[in-house]
Amino acid sequence: MVELEKPEFDAAAFLAGAGLGRRIVQLAPKEPFFSQGDPADTIFYLQKGRAKVTVVSLAGKEATISLLSEGDFVGEESLAALSGLRLATAVAVTDCTALKINREEMIRVMHEEHYFSDLFLKFLLARSMRIQADLVDQLFNSSEKRLARVLLLMAEFGRHGEPEPLIPKISQETLAEMIGTTRSRVSFFMNRFRKLGLIDYSGRIRVHKSLLDMVLHDRLPG
Repeated sequence: MVELEKPEFDAAAFLAGAGLGRRIVQLAPKEPFFSQGDPADTIFYLQKGRAKVTVVSLAGKEATISLLSEGDFVGEESLAALSGLRLATAVAVTDCTALKINREEMIRVMHEEHYFSDLFLKFLLARSMRIQADLVDQLFNSSEKRLARVLLLMAEFGRHGEPEPLIPKISQETLAEMIGTTRSRVSFFMNRFRKLGLIDYSGRIRVHKSLLDMVLHDRLPG
């Protein structure tokens, strides 16, 4: 009896198209992938667009805790041994295309396809490092430097490929939530960045590489 070789698993094809236990979804700006308190039974892979993750306190105060872009997973908490409820809300910032994967299908593929589980592990490690960097940023850096870092992350400086200098529309209120300051301070810093030639904005914000140079060499004005 001849044993047939198992076809090589194509992770890119798996994440690109619909199939058993997964389907493509389209979301408009402000449309949620899921909401805080929903059952955690699916995971999303963002194929195109930008999204954000927010949480709401018992007092009703909302805070943006993460920004997502193409190639990110969201909702990975659904893979916990005992799936529970969503701890946060994921919302589209721009028009988004995402692959929605059932929890059972995601777990099956991770168990059977080692290449895919390695790929997902690398994402989780990168997400963990990002969270640690966010915490250090919040503890030790000024609110001005935190704003600069958020703008650079949104422009995708440091990711693979060329940066996107024109970032998606984002309100100063959301930026203030993310860096832990007031809208008036964000407005003050944005005006200063513009006067220094680090950014331009008229509807959408354009981030210049000079902002990255200023942050890397700690040259932001005091």
